[in-house]
Amino acid sequence: MKKRHVVLLSSEGQNCANSAYAVRTVRYGECQKNHAANVGGYAVDGCREFMPCGEEGTEGALTCAACGCHRNFHRRETASTEIACDCS
Repeated sequence: MKKRHVVLLSSEGQNCANSAYAVRTVRYGECQKNHAANVGGYAVDGCREFMPCGEEGTEGALTCAACGCHRNFHRRETASTEIACDCS
């Protein structure tokens, strides 16, 4: 299951006839937690993608089901798409 956050940003006021929106999707990729930091080495666990343990809004939504790490250890990928809307 891929977890994505969508943020809509308006570049113009809502009363304009022509408006453009930037849609940003956030995806969390592979885990980058260094499990050998306490012995001076570098080793990652190989988790390829963040999968939440629980539903959105719960504490489990921030924990990866595959590796058990917090979401912040996973590489964040942001994609931006601009959508033009003619609301006349």
